[in-house]
Amino acid sequence: QVKLVESGGGLVQPGGSLRLSCAASGFTLDNYHIGWFRQAPGKEREGVSCDSRSGIKTNYLNSVKGRFTISRDNAKSMMYLQMTDLKPEDTAVYYCTAHRSPYPGICALISERYEYWGQGTQVTVSS
Repeated sequence: QVKLVESGGGLVQPGGSLRLSCAASGFTLDNYHIGWFRQAPGKEREGVSCDSRSGIKTNYLNSVKGRFTISRDNAKSMMYLQMTDLKPEDTAVYYCTAHRSPYPGICALISERYEYWGQGTQVTVSS
């Protein structure tokens, strides 16, 4: 059974940091692109970052570039999103995702391409 389970969300002050983790099971993570998406109340879901299964290419939402870092540990079937200098506009439910693409080199922040999703973890940035 395929499963993605996020952890690490919470309440943090502006300028603070959080590390989201996602445990994958039921499939081999190194065959998949991975991604993180988020959805704030009243807003559409948006792609935050993705990492190609080749490990060559990562993509980031412009507003998080330089602040967020995506990574993976295929041996542990884990993916991570390190978030620093958090801002109130980063407040959202964050989802980890996985996509088995025939193209190893490039991932895209298009939610419809990702077939596996976690249940989400809340991140709230507030003073």
